[in-house]
Amino acid sequence: MRKLTYFIATSVDGFIGAPDGDGEFFYTHLDREFIDFLKAEYPETIAAQGRAHLGIEGAEPKRFDAVLMGRNTYEPGLKQGVTSPYGHLAEQYVVSRSLTAAPDPQVQLISGDVAARVRELKAREGLGIWLCGGADLATQLIDEIDEFVVKTYPVFVGTGMPMSRAGFGVRPLELTGFKALGGGQVVTTYAVTR
Repeated sequence: MRKLTYFIATSVDGFIGAPDGDGEFFYTHLDREFIDFLKAEYPETIAAQGRAHLGIEGAEPKRFDAVLMGRNTYEPGLKQGVTSPYGHLAEQYVVSRSLTAAPDPQVQLISGDVAARVRELKAREGLGIWLCGGADLATQLIDEIDEFVVKTYPVFVGTGMPMSRAGFGVRPLELTGFKALGGGQVVTTYAVTR
């Protein structure tokens, strides 16, 4: 069975974006060591335009062959004409109630019961499913997430978009991986214990 992994960037104080959702401030905290780590361990999470720039266009997916993102996560690239940001993956899903047609034949829309659809996707053969963002989608799928990979950047922002809006609830996790990088970034991996 495939796993749903919430692979997400966050500030030290747990925010994945500014109050309006913009996460551009994370890009100022990318250094060569961190980029090399992503290229080696998570190459499939680098969008098409970044893959070309980094010379990894042909890098095979290692952990995920499907990506699931909310409309707000998909929208910035779409505004720049990027209709298929992760075309190197077998499946790209955008969860949206407002989009009526997929802007690209490689992108599939989910507008109904997203948790039921994710359970269907998890039952299929393949690599994992990457929950790319954002907070509202993570809230809807909190009980379907099997793993968290949290990339903590060395920045404190004070307020913004949280990792989830699921509300208080103790959800036990098991630490399964930890990597500290020279630029101050820390990547922690947690399995959900059920």
